[in-house]
Amino acid sequence: GSGLTNMHGSTGDIIFLGTTTPQLEEIFWTLTHDLKQDLGGSGSNLRTPADCLGSSRCEYSCYDTQALCHFLTNEYQDELHRPAFPYKFKFKFDGCPNCCVASIARSDMSFIGTWKDRIRIDQDAVNKYVEKDPAYPANAGAHKGRDWGPFDIEKEVTDLCPTHCMKWDGKKLHIDDANCTRCMHCINVMPRALKVGKETGCSILVGAKAPILDGAQMGSLLVPFVPVNPDNDYEEITEVIENIWDWWMEEGKNRERLG
Repeated sequence: GSGLTNMHGSTGDIIFLGTTTPQLEEIFWTLTHDLKQDLGGSGSNLRTPADCLGSSRCEYSCYDTQALCHFLTNEYQDELHRPAFPYKFKFKFDGCPNCCVASIARSDMSFIGTWKDRIRIDQDAVNKYVEKDPAYPANAGAHKGRDWGPFDIEKEVTDLCPTHCMKWDGKKLHIDDANCTRCMHCINVMPRALKVGKETGCSILVGAKAPILDGAQMGSLLVPFVPVNPDNDYEEITEVIENIWDWWMEEGKNRERLG
């Protein structure tokens, strides 16, 4: 591929193909210093981190994804631009378990927003959904394009809970939060009645990849909960990252991803 430009490729916004090795540093200098552009990585290094809109637009977000993504992008510029790993490494940041950037499936280390305390319940709003109040459409009205029949809280919420930790007694919704896996289904169906907890942070998962022979592998939970604290430069998060990198660079074989 000589002189080709790939717009919006799988690993970045613009990919230049066909240059020569002596030109690489000149291109980096021109783009970063003269044109003031940030450059992502390609090769056996940290790839360009990706995040959802997070707290800037989404009420479900449990931490500021954009702030953390920006911090780690700046913190690990050397790892972005100078390959030093056995193979590529990807960060992705999801503000909540809805996983809008698919971090659990597409990144070596994913940061998924979560909460430690109880789901907040507005029992009056729950009853509004049950009573089919037109001001309280299920799924925030996302499925109102056709007639799905009357809303059934047991059929559409409690029976679909993966751990069956919810119960509707006809007047109140009860949640056994100790068995809740934070799947977000109930919150998505009744967003005006249920909200994420107030003690928020993120879970860290590692090892997602899509090898050709084995098929897609989801990330495995490594750290169930970690506070996301910009005041200390995300010290707890960077400590986890660097300990993993130290081990991986010591033990990983060439072209062997973290998982």
